[in-house]
Amino acid sequence: MLIGAVFGAVFVFVNASSPLNSVLATVLQVAASVALAFIVIMWFTAGKRLRTGAAAPAREPGGSFYGRGYLLIVAAEAILLFGGIAVLRALGRPEETNVAWIALVVGLHFVALAPVWKEPSILIPGVVLTVLGVVGLVMTFTSAIAWVPIVSGVASGVTLLSGSLAYSRRALTSLNPTS
Repeated sequence: MLIGAVFGAVFVFVNASSPLNSVLATVLQVAASVALAFIVIMWFTAGKRLRTGAAAPAREPGGSFYGRGYLLIVAAEAILLFGGIAVLRALGRPEETNVAWIALVVGLHFVALAPVWKEPSILIPGVVLTVLGVVGLVMTFTSAIAWVPIVSGVASGVTLLSGSLAYSRRALTSLNPTS
């Protein structure tokens, strides 16, 4: 959740700019900062509850978030990200194409991780980011190209932050001994 939130905030910080109104761009960046701060606070709160004896959320026996499947997916993601951007550059595609490509690959990364982590809830942001990436790639061939960073970047960031907030809240609630 913390990694997703950081990347979500970065998506918003980097892409919330023209053609958006500067006031709206600033509001989005402040909102992303506040969301990230809440997630960090919830992360530390959850850690403190675990250290003080609250029951940990149920996990699959022998399950590991960072096992072989995870490592293979992250390796494929890195190759697709950097290799894809290099190919796009070699093809002379406009810079806006990069953010759409990144959203697509990050979305596919979540879709691939859902069965590995046995966590179907990450399919939602995965599918949304994948769609936002595809839409952005299509937009790079139209007169709406200036909006690609908003569609594929800002909307992806909002999706990641929203998903991280929801997951953080759910995880924190599951650690609450009074619930």
